[in-house]
Amino acid sequence: MSMTQKIETPSITYEQPLGLFIDGKFVKGTEGKTFETINPSNEKPIVAVHEAGPEDVDIAVKAARKALNGVWAETMPSVRGQYLNKLGDLFDEHIDTLAAIESLDNGKALSMAKVDIGLASGCLRYYGGWADKIHGKVIDTDPETFNYTRHEPVGVCGQIIPWNFPLLMWAWKIGPALATGNTVVLKTAEQTPLSALYAATLVEKAGIPAGVVNIISGFGKTAGAAIASHMDIDKVAFTGSTVVGRTILQAAAKSNLKKVTLELGGKSPNIVFNDANIEDAISWVNFGIFFNHGQCCCAGSRIYVQSGIYDKFIEQFKARTQKNVVGDPFAADTFQGPQVSQLQFDRIMNYIQNGKESGAKLETGGERHGKEGYFIQPTIFSGVSEDMKIMQEEIFGPVCSISKFETEDEVIKKGNETTYGLAAAVHTTNLNTAIRVSNSLKAGTVWVNCYNMLSYQVPFGGFKESGIGRELGKYALANYTQVKSVRMRLGGALFG
Repeated sequence: MSMTQKIETPSITYEQPLGLFIDGKFVKGTEGKTFETINPSNEKPIVAVHEAGPEDVDIAVKAARKALNGVWAETMPSVRGQYLNKLGDLFDEHIDTLAAIESLDNGKALSMAKVDIGLASGCLRYYGGWADKIHGKVIDTDPETFNYTRHEPVGVCGQIIPWNFPLLMWAWKIGPALATGNTVVLKTAEQTPLSALYAATLVEKAGIPAGVVNIISGFGKTAGAAIASHMDIDKVAFTGSTVVGRTILQAAAKSNLKKVTLELGGKSPNIVFNDANIEDAISWVNFGIFFNHGQCCCAGSRIYVQSGIYDKFIEQFKARTQKNVVGDPFAADTFQGPQVSQLQFDRIMNYIQNGKESGAKLETGGERHGKEGYFIQPTIFSGVSEDMKIMQEEIFGPVCSISKFETEDEVIKKGNETTYGLAAAVHTTNLNTAIRVSNSLKAGTVWVNCYNMLSYQVPFGGFKESGIGRELGKYALANYTQVKSVRMRLGGALFG
């Protein structure tokens, strides 16, 4: 099987890498296996890529360890920053190709994919700027000692990314890891391997030494499990479901007690008060749930609307949602493309059926869109009670549940009655309300009069079962460094 294949998309033709990117080269998997990636818009195979198994993970880890102890250890922090800046520039230069691959393999609208690539390149450059600004402290304890701390790399980092934002999560993981001097073995989601493999060619073009970044395609139960349990991986970072996150945490503990960061699921409350600017609130609530086809861990899927505007809100929100264009990701006016896979499509449709059967009122949507592809109509349920499955469980699709509330205390309690704590939002024109409610919600991010406003400068992560640690901003650097304290006794043999 060839290492590349020409692929034609509606917007661009390009050469798609197919192999595992290990030690600076594209190679075949040791078991000779391949698997197909499916176009979610028409349910047809795009291409087959090489599959990594546990032995391939081990080979990649050896390459990463060699690079860590060799050339990367001798690379000055400022030079690491230059590599990341160059990689960010290459993302911008190849934005049309990268965005087309995302739209083809993931199904997201091309216009949205281009936004993702811009954010990914910005993230890489942001951490490029941090590379030579990571330092410890001198600590004055007494006249007899000289004390300082060093922030050293954790080592070889296993990284497992999801299928909903393939290249954005690629950058979120690789940026801080490389800036702090680590090396990486990154596994793509089996549903969306293509853009990460193409990005590996840009790693090479950026001049990043072989073995520093290794990209493999494979399945969670084999390659992912091998990363989580590998005895020579020092840290694992995972973005995905809470169920899988638990498995990874257990594997990390049972192996070499490797460091773990997890960015997991959510069931985020989106709260609209009577005094909110209703037109703006509806626009942001629509974006909060239907952005990226609802396949967003922080999606505002639990919508709480105060009683004074409840009926008006539902009427206008329903009308706004029906304007969302669902269809071909490469069409200029498309907002919502298909769900990523048959499995995800079926899961979402089962939740919709459960909502219908449990007594919630279906305001709009609730059916398949079109005859081929994994398209689902934007779906709104109203009159949803707290005990309903569609209000309690993460659906990860274009489905939201609306509930009425009377008082601020009531909605804070409802907002917090979940095992998740990734995000939340508050819509109000009262500053005091905004601050009180934001401070009371148990969530890692709270948006006020907006939604899904993510920035690589601002930390992101979850409370409760939504994860461990933080991505983005200065806070992410702590995930990839370990602090060493050095104490020197003055007046000893070294000092005369």
